Amino acid sequence: MSDTNFAVIYDLHSHTTASDGLLSPEELVHRAHEMRVGTLAITDHDTTEAIPAAQAEIARAGLPLTLITGVEISTLWENHEIHIVGLNVDIQHPALCQFLDEQKQRRQLRAQMIAERLDKAQIPGAWEGALALAEGGAVTRAHFARFLIAQGKADTIGGVFKKYLARGKTGYVPPQWCTIDQAIDVIHHSGGKAVVAHPGRYNLSAKWLKRLLAYFAQCGGDAMEVAQCQQAPDERTQLAAYAQQYGLLASQGSDFHGPCPWIELGRKLWLPAGVEGVWKAWEPSPNSKERAV
Repeated sequence: MSDTNFAVIYDLHSHTTASDGLLSPEELVHRAHEMRVGTLAITDHDTTEAIPAAQAEIARAGLPLTLITGVEISTLWENHEIHIVGLNVDIQHPALCQFLDEQKQRRQLRAQMIAERLDKAQIPGAWEGALALAEGGAVTRAHFARFLIAQGKADTIGGVFKKYLARGKTGYVPPQWCTIDQAIDVIHHSGGKAVVAHPGRYNLSAKWLKRLLAYFAQCGGDAMEVAQCQQAPDERTQLAAYAQQYGLLASQGSDFHGPCPWIELGRKLWLPAGVEGVWKAWEPSPNSKERAV
């Protein structure tokens, strides 16, 4: 295939050790390049701390990789935790920095409460264990899950959540996140586009998913993730239809957290016909000399 026909692979959802990913920012950008990703968004949970290191490594190594500054914001809607990705945000914008500091405080308080509940359930050392696994990043439920696996409490992440960390279980603490409209507002104030992350993974019925997307669009949201590297057979087509129905742009991303057999950077990421990629909103026109930041 010639360079003129080579299609850029966009992966607009990935994580590093700044949140619950397994790779450092430097390792992530090199893996993205190895997987032939041309445009990568780093979207850690409620933090942008990985982005400067990733930018520096791309420059140092001369990688032909466009990095999109991003973040995945945790929100609450109708008692459901919904994640909103911000793409192409200004990570130094004062409003965004203050907002993410508040989210970080909420996340830390929740993590400490989870540890307290596990301790009462005769599982000591959860806070110290999760903190060590976070390696300086934000402590998430995924870190508690890895700690519990190491303690022999379950064999898989899914098994841990089902037994200890899901709603109603021993270590579950209800989140106190911001609202969807607050997330959209701060993303827009920092110059970014707001995207509903992995809409097929909230265990919502079709009726409730359409209510979510209608509300998101009503609040001024810009796009929704349509394509992931692991989806049910008809999910991508259905999500594309919803994007058209609610006037939303389409995004795609692996939601990569670390090397595993079924999720990989850039894998199977393409959009069905009839939807427009969210990257069109920031990429220069063919006649422009500007480049995406």
